[in-house]
Amino acid sequence: MLYIIVPCYNEQEVLPMMHEQLLTLLQHLIEASAASQESRVLYVDDGSTDTTWALISDLARDERVCGIKLSCNAGHQNALLAGLETAVEHADVLVTIDADGQDDAQVIPQMLERYRAGCDIVYGVRHERKSDTWFKRTSAQAFYRTMRWLGVKNVYNHADYRLMSRRAANALLDYRERNLFLRGVVSLVGFKSDCVYYDRGTRLAGKSKFPLRKMMSFAVDGITSFSIRPVRMVLTLGIVFLFIALAMLVYVLVAYFTGRAVSGWASMILSLWFIGGCVLIGLGVVGEYIGKIYIEVKDRPRYHLEQCIMHNAQCTIKPCSNQSSCIADSTEQN
Repeated sequence: MLYIIVPCYNEQEVLPMMHEQLLTLLQHLIEASAASQESRVLYVDDGSTDTTWALISDLARDERVCGIKLSCNAGHQNALLAGLETAVEHADVLVTIDADGQDDAQVIPQMLERYRAGCDIVYGVRHERKSDTWFKRTSAQAFYRTMRWLGVKNVYNHADYRLMSRRAANALLDYRERNLFLRGVVSLVGFKSDCVYYDRGTRLAGKSKFPLRKMMSFAVDGITSFSIRPVRMVLTLGIVFLFIALAMLVYVLVAYFTGRAVSGWASMILSLWFIGGCVLIGLGVVGEYIGKIYIEVKDRPRYHLEQCIMHNAQCTIKPCSNQSSCIADSTEQN
C-alpha cells in the first residue's frame, strides 16, 4: 500500500496540474500491480489562506485521494511530518514530494523497485539544478558543502523527495525535536538506503513559497540542529584573540622601553570595534543554540489537525484551542 504525501501551502494554481500527474501515475502503478488498490495520494494543507483546502476537499471525492488540514501554518517540515504520522498506520510505503512539480514524480516506480530490492529509504537526488537561478543554485551547493564540513551526514542535492518504508517512517517519528531538519534526521535513521536520480524541472505554476528569508532560516536550523562546531569555532577564535593580545602586549612593552611608543587614537578605536564585533558574533552563535534549547524544552505540539478526509481509515483530529498560540508556534518553527 503506497501513500504519496504532498505538503501544500497556497498552491491553488499548481495543485490541479500536480494532482493530474500523481493520480495518473498512481493508477498506472495499481494497474501494473506495483501498488495496491488501497494506495492513496495524501495532501497536507499547511494552513493555506487561498482556496487550496477547497480544492483538496473537491479532489478527495475520489477515494484515491485523502487530505488533512492543519489549523495554522506550521511550516513545511511540520506539514511533512503531519502527513507521515497520519499515513504511517495505513501504508507499507510512503513517498513525500513537494506540490510545485519540480521533482520528477515519474521516478517513483524506480523508488518502488529499490524498495522491493530491500531498501527502507530511497532518496530522490537531483542530477543538476539548471532550472534554479544562479544565486539559488550556488547558495544551495555552498550549504551542502558547509553541512558536510561541519560533520553533518546528508545526501548531496537531496531535498525532501524520498521513499520510506513503514518501519523507517516509524523510526523517524521517534525523533521528537521541534527544530526540524528532516533531510538530516532521515540520515540518522539508518536502515538500508539507495538513491534515484532525476532532472529538476521548473515550477508548474504559481510562485515559490520559500523566499530568501525562509531559506536562510532553514539553513541555520539545519546547521545548529546537527552540529556544535560553530560554538567550538567561537571558542577557538577566543583563544586566537588571547594569543594576539599577548603578542600585542609584548610589542607594546618593547616599544615603551625602547622609546618608540606612539599613541594612536584610531588604532585603539579600530581594535575596540573589531573585538566588540567578534564578541557579539560569538554571543549570537551561542544565543542561537540557547534559543533552540528554549523551543525544545517548552515541548509544545508541532501542529494541530483541523480537518481530515480519509477513506476507509481512521484519522485522529487534535483541535487547536488557541489559534493565536498556533501562529506564535509557527513563527518560532519557521
